[in-house]
Amino acid sequence: MATNVSSLDNRTFNKLRRLYIIALSAIALSVFISQIFVRNYLDDQQSDSTVINVAGRQRMLSQRITKEVLLISTENNIRSKIALKNKLIQTLNLWETSHNGLQKGNDSINLPGENSEAILLMYKSINPYHQNILQATKSIIKTVETNPKAIGFPLTKNIDLIKKNEGPFLKLMDKIVNQYNTEANAKVDRLRNLELILVIITLTILLGEFIFIFWPSAKFVKATIKRLLKSETQALKIARDADILREKNENSVKELRKLNEVMDRTLLFARVDANGSIIHIGDKFSRLFKVSHFTKGLKLSETITIDKSEQKAIDNLLTHNSKIGWQGEVKGTKKNKESVWLEMYIIPFYSVNEKSEFIIISSDITTRKNAQLEVEKLTNERYEEKMNQQKIIASKIIENQEKEQNRIAKDIHDGIGQMLTGLKFNLESINPKDVNKTTVKVEYLKELASNIIQGVRTATFNLAPPELGDYGIIPALTKLTQELNKFTNKKIEFYNKTDFDQRLDSLVEINIYRITQEAINNAIKYAESSHIVVTLSHSATILSIIIDDNGIGFNTNNTKNSSKESGGMGMMFMKERISYINGRFFVASSPENGTRITLNIPLT
Repeated sequence: MATNVSSLDNRTFNKLRRLYIIALSAIALSVFISQIFVRNYLDDQQSDSTVINVAGRQRMLSQRITKEVLLISTENNIRSKIALKNKLIQTLNLWETSHNGLQKGNDSINLPGENSEAILLMYKSINPYHQNILQATKSIIKTVETNPKAIGFPLTKNIDLIKKNEGPFLKLMDKIVNQYNTEANAKVDRLRNLELILVIITLTILLGEFIFIFWPSAKFVKATIKRLLKSETQALKIARDADILREKNENSVKELRKLNEVMDRTLLFARVDANGSIIHIGDKFSRLFKVSHFTKGLKLSETITIDKSEQKAIDNLLTHNSKIGWQGEVKGTKKNKESVWLEMYIIPFYSVNEKSEFIIISSDITTRKNAQLEVEKLTNERYEEKMNQQKIIASKIIENQEKEQNRIAKDIHDGIGQMLTGLKFNLESINPKDVNKTTVKVEYLKELASNIIQGVRTATFNLAPPELGDYGIIPALTKLTQELNKFTNKKIEFYNKTDFDQRLDSLVEINIYRITQEAINNAIKYAESSHIVVTLSHSATILSIIIDDNGIGFNTNNTKNSSKESGGMGMMFMKERISYINGRFFVASSPENGTRITLNIPLT
């Protein structure tokens, strides 16, 4: 039988070894080939960024040449003119070297000189302009070297030639840079397609290995293990049947003695009768409650606690759980009036004499329970603190809403209402027979009607800007800064740095708008600032809005102050709104740098 098992093991592992070597070799080969292809493509693209940067720099260098030539032509100081001439020589050399390197290659500036037919044709078109500028510039340099005092007419012809060729050169150079960029993008696209093909090939290899290697191997191993388990079960059954009676007779008493000894020393262990009186108590139990473990007849409840109500509760547990048992927490009070908490298991059983008894197994959880009670106490205190804070916020929100309604009513009554009253009185005073006065009053009424319309628009804009619902957050913020720029003596500007144009959830947009509006209003009212800048930028996952002002700043440690004069409640409302849309809110302020408020809102 041992020979058969050994032979089975050898056949199994030899077969599995061959299958896994084949599978891993195939995966390694595919990865190796993939790396060769990818590295070849990366080597081809390594110098693309350098070529594009150098080509783009050519435009700047040509403009610098023109600027330095003009400075030379107007400079009267000979020393300054010679310094400008030397600087022009450096610029011209770099320009000429880069131009030739782009076409023919240059190791010193990492230019390979490998160009497509399209780019070569473009260079063929741009070379005459390059040569004209080059020759004219060299002529100017030579003239200055020969006659440092030369200005005006001796240089005019070459300067005009440079100006004439600069525009076509820049235009053609832009086309060359764009062509370089297009070809580089095409290489990236080819690499992406190659990677996709390699991934498909790798996945196909893995699928094939799963179908033809791993799945058959798993079935083979499963069948082999099943046979081995069957053989092992038969062998164990024979051995177990032979020794079972002897083991029971020899080990039962030993195990019970050891178990009883371990329970006595390590657990709060006790045996009690059906009435709750102690039959046996363990060493650890006796030490904890200072009771001799030889004590008999004393009730378990009286051992655990000196409190009568706690004794009654323990007796009720034993009475009501005499059949099904119980597990839970029990509070006790030691003789020194120190509280103790026990995790107690009450296990009912019948002794040899068929008498009902209980096994009591406990563990001391006093430390854990005290910590738990302390945590619950702190949790309740924090909950009450949070509720009080929410009540304050709610009352302030209602107060601000009431103030806003009063302000709107006052604006309508004092502004629009009075203008409408004036409009009514002027209409009633018109005398059609007096043409001259009528004409004057009509003109006045037109101006008054325009003011009424402007007042209505201002009031409705403060309530709900139409741009926000119709076009989104960008037009709304643009309109907000423009309007506040008109109505205040502050310089308020808005910049959309990354051309963000997405629409967001309506609740997110209105909260972003209100937070920004509140930040600007705080800067206007409290910061004594003259300039306020709102900057918006975004990435794939974050929309960021920064509100900067050059005001007097404030102490950020006191932002919890809810006084109206300090703008503290406004800061609290902004934090509540940003929390509502899962964003983050940052404030930095100092007298030297003013205040910066940053909002980060997730886009996903």
